[in-house]
Amino acid sequence: MPVPKPGEVLVRVHASSLNYHDRSVAKGILPTESGRILMSDGAGEVVELGDGVDGIEIGNRVVSTYFPNWISGLPTLRNRYGISGEHVDGFAAEYVAKPAECFLPMPKQFSYRQASTLPCAAVTAWNGLFSNRPLKQGDWVLIQGTGGVSLFALQFAKMIGARVIATSSSEEKLQKLLELGADHVLNYRTDPKWGRKAYKLSGVPGVAKVIDVGGANTLGQSINACALGGDIAMIGVLTGRSSELSTLKVMEKNLTITGISVGHRQHQIDMMAAIELNGLEPVLDRDFPLENISSAFAYQSSQRHFGKITLSLS
Repeated sequence: MPVPKPGEVLVRVHASSLNYHDRSVAKGILPTESGRILMSDGAGEVVELGDGVDGIEIGNRVVSTYFPNWISGLPTLRNRYGISGEHVDGFAAEYVAKPAECFLPMPKQFSYRQASTLPCAAVTAWNGLFSNRPLKQGDWVLIQGTGGVSLFALQFAKMIGARVIATSSSEEKLQKLLELGADHVLNYRTDPKWGRKAYKLSGVPGVAKVIDVGGANTLGQSINACALGGDIAMIGVLTGRSSELSTLKVMEKNLTITGISVGHRQHQIDMMAAIELNGLEPVLDRDFPLENISSAFAYQSSQRHFGKITLSLS
C-alpha cells in the first residue's frame, strides 16, 4: 500500500484502458526501467490525501491525465515527462499515490470503466480535430480504422455537426461505423485508392481534416483525400514510421500536416465539459480483470475489437 507524500493523493484504481502506447511498453518497443508497472490511463476513488493537497477531497471520483506536467500551451521536453506506465509506474495496480495534478474529476455520468478510456485516446482525438485548423460544422473529416482514437474522433465530429468518412478492412466493422454515425464508409483493402474515393464522396473541395493513424502506408491516400487548405493530424504509425510522399501535392494543396501526441490538461478539461454537455458515451469492447492483462493485450493485438478494451481492478 503506497503512502501519499506531500502534494500527492492515494487513489484506489477501479479501471484502466488499453492503448497502443501500453502495448508498445509491454513489448519493449518503448524501453523502460525493469519492473515498471504498466498502463497510462486510470480512473478511481481518492482514499487518502497527502499534506498540502487542495481542491481534491476523499471520496472524489477522478481520472488520470496523460501528461500531468503539460498544463496548456506548447509541448516541451520537460512538460511531456511523467507518463504513467512509461516514465513512472502506471495504473495496473489496485492503489496508486501520485501528485494531485495527475488527476481531474470524472464526468459525472460516467462509470469508472468509461472514464478510464479518456486520457489518451479521447484527448488525442480532441486535439487532432480542434487544435489546428479546427473542424467546423458541415466539414468533412476522414478517420482511419476502428481504434479508440478513431471512434472518439467520429463521435466528436458528429457531435459538432461535421460529416464523416470512415475506413476499415472489415465489412462487419464498416456496418458498425455506419451505426455509430459515419456518413460514408470505405473498405481500404478492396479499394486501395480510398483517398481519391473519399475526395469524390465529400465533393468539392474535399476533406477538411484527416485523422491519420496509419502513418507510412496511409499518408499518401490522406493527402489525396484532402481539400485545398486541409489538415492531416498525424496520430499513429501503425503501418510504419517513414515513407515517401508527394511534397508537390502538399504544396499545391496548401496542406498542413500536424503531429499529434495526445494533448495537455486543458484539452482534457475542455473535452470532458463537451462530453458532459452532449451526453457522449465511449464505445466499449471487452473488459478483463487485472490478472488477465496478458489476455487483454493478446486480444488487442488480434485487432478483433471495436471500441476500447478495459481492465477492471475492483
